[in-house]
Amino acid sequence: MKETLLQIKTFFQSQRFKRYAKRLGFAFLGLIALLLLASGGLSIYFNQNKKEIIAKINDKINENINGQFHVGDFHYKFLTGFPNFTLALKDVEIRDNQWNIHKHTLLKADEIEARLNIWSLLKQEINIHKILINDADIYIYKAENGYSNVNIFKPKKKKTKSEKEKTETTIENVNLNDVHITIDNQLGHKLFDFEVANLQSKVEYENNNWRTNLYLKTKINSLAFNTVHGSFAKSKDLEGNFDIAYSEEKQKINIETQKLKIGSDAFDIKAFFDIGKNSSLFGINIDTKILWRNASNLLSANITFKLNQFDLKKPIKVNCSLLGDLNAQGDPKIVVQALIKNNELSIPDGLFTNCSFRGIFTNNFKPQNGFNDPNSAIILTRFTGDYENIPLTIPQAVINNLEKPIATGLVNADFDAAKLNGMANEKILHFESGHVRANLKFQFDIVDLYINKPRVLGNVDIDKTTFDYIPKNIRAEKTDVKLSFTEQALYIQKIAYKHKKNIIQIDGRIDNFLNLYYDAPEKMVVNWNIYCPNIDVKQFLGVLKRNPAQRPVQKKATQKNVNFSNQLKSVIEKCTAVINLKADKINYGKLTATNTRATLQMLNSKLLLKNGNLQTSGGSINFSGAIEPNGNHYVFSSMAQVNRVDIASFLKSFNNFGITSFSPKNLRGKLSSNANVTGLMSSKGDLIVNSMRGKLNFKVTQGALLHFEPIEKIGKLAFPLRDVENITFSDLSGDLNLRGEQVDVKNLTISSSVLNFDIEGIYSFGRGTNLALTIPLRNSKNDAQLSQSERDAVRDRGIVLHLLAVDDNGKMKIKWGKKGK
Repeated sequence: MKETLLQIKTFFQSQRFKRYAKRLGFAFLGLIALLLLASGGLSIYFNQNKKEIIAKINDKINENINGQFHVGDFHYKFLTGFPNFTLALKDVEIRDNQWNIHKHTLLKADEIEARLNIWSLLKQEINIHKILINDADIYIYKAENGYSNVNIFKPKKKKTKSEKEKTETTIENVNLNDVHITIDNQLGHKLFDFEVANLQSKVEYENNNWRTNLYLKTKINSLAFNTVHGSFAKSKDLEGNFDIAYSEEKQKINIETQKLKIGSDAFDIKAFFDIGKNSSLFGINIDTKILWRNASNLLSANITFKLNQFDLKKPIKVNCSLLGDLNAQGDPKIVVQALIKNNELSIPDGLFTNCSFRGIFTNNFKPQNGFNDPNSAIILTRFTGDYENIPLTIPQAVINNLEKPIATGLVNADFDAAKLNGMANEKILHFESGHVRANLKFQFDIVDLYINKPRVLGNVDIDKTTFDYIPKNIRAEKTDVKLSFTEQALYIQKIAYKHKKNIIQIDGRIDNFLNLYYDAPEKMVVNWNIYCPNIDVKQFLGVLKRNPAQRPVQKKATQKNVNFSNQLKSVIEKCTAVINLKADKINYGKLTATNTRATLQMLNSKLLLKNGNLQTSGGSINFSGAIEPNGNHYVFSSMAQVNRVDIASFLKSFNNFGITSFSPKNLRGKLSSNANVTGLMSSKGDLIVNSMRGKLNFKVTQGALLHFEPIEKIGKLAFPLRDVENITFSDLSGDLNLRGEQVDVKNLTISSSVLNFDIEGIYSFGRGTNLALTIPLRNSKNDAQLSQSERDAVRDRGIVLHLLAVDDNGKMKIKWGKKGK
């Protein structure tokens, strides 16, 4: 190695090398001198033949245009592009013959640099090796009538055989710097506008075909295939290399690029453009991996506005295909396909997590209806995701007509009921346990990109759920619910409801549910069939209570599912419920009834009872009426027909209706009565006796008054030989007019084994009792054996006492006197 280095060093120091180096230096200097002489010669040639060269260039251009070509000045650039002859054209302007009409200049450039082949130039031929355009505006215009300013270029003449053998003038290289290019197609409502910072292209020719690898750096001001809807990739920077090829036979340009930068994202694009006389079709296919918002912001404004209401957290794989006609009006055909895996999808109504699906957008959903928003659709397949923690599966869903979007599809769900608690703003139901399974077909409108009026068909099963209905403070435990949605009705099946000690079995039907739910909830009638083995009425009066006027203020930041929660609450409040009730046993305070049947109608907070009948206290009661909340009380109205109930048991069930002068244990017999009464009940469901108003008549058969102290005191003194401790009645009847605290007593007739009484006047539950008693003193022990006419004939014989029962400081006092005296 050292020997080799020594030999090289010796060679460079030898006289032989020095002679060669000297000769090489002279040759290099000679070459430079020759170049300078040649360039000088070219300069002299240009200056001497400037007019002729300019004339040839003008002739060459004018041969191929129908319009005006203007050049401010020509300059020769010394040594630039050597060995080519470089000519700079200053203040270049090209206009077509109809410029005065449309005012759009085809080309206006500060400088165009043309590098001409020297040998062709010496042969008095113009052959352009390279074109550089700097600081220029290019405006390609097509009017609505189809005229274009590129018609300035004359069609090629058919060549003779000898002309075909000649090589045509070609441009091998094109460079653009700071060039503004506008393509304004008024006929097709298209506008393409680019600010080209730099374009470099070297063209290779093969017969009449050519190809190039083009570098482009530009800003997209407009890429509008339909100016009504706006531009694609508006205000985005674009940079990359394009492989472009032109086929003369197919009259088509093919373009392909990889990792093209548009904004901050990279795209692989393939495209074609037909440029023949009879075709202007184009197609663009784009592949990328991109964030949702970045992708939507590359689309036209009408699509971007809608898509920006949604978002996906992670980048997605997207393919976009555009196919159209540059001369046709309206949008091209657009198909966008995306594959989403394990992503987060935000929609105006909420958030889907763990989201995977395949999505397709098309603006040609039905091929015969054209490319437009009404015929656009978003198609989702194999969708899985968690909505507000609820896992959903949607095999297929379609959102079509983006002007008035309608979504349709299938949804399946299988989840714990407690996950429903996060769905609504306003708390209506709170689930503690249970399991939900749903299989539904759905359809809903999308208004301002929010779900509106969802309609469903299918089944929802909820097993063994425990929940609270918060507005009414109702709690259900271990309840099964089966819902079946059909076009005709909503069927509620197999509800097994347990509340405290109450057991209720429910099924129901809501006719025309899908229409009335949104449009007329006040017309909705819920038909319930309810069977209760055992029920306590007082525990259910809370269902009728209205919600407090004051509501908790909701945080504005949680505006989700507002339409759903508000609509559900409105329907519950406005709909009418008709209940066919059957109960084996009903408890109301101390009253126990069996074999109860009734039709109940719930309208808002009002409960109407119709065709009711029950058995209690050894008899039966037929009834109808209404109950409605009023402040802290319940207002009721009732029409009742009591048939032979045990009077003691009946009075005891109603706390003796507040009467304190005697107790149920003092009475025996069968009570029949007709009543038409209104009044109040307490919040606990107890009767407020002094609130009752109305009419009541009654009759007691097989009656007896047992150990009634006021009668016993009088009887022992006045009738020591009569049994005043056990008084039996052959007639006990009367008419009462209830006026709140006071009762007007009319025709109260008592025919007993001790005495006969006729009572008339006012009885008060408080103060103010004033009753007139007419008492014949004759012994009526055997009157029961007489006929009615015979009893009436002998009733007032003998001595008759006239007494008054009056209020004395809250106690009953008996004194002599007649009514009104």
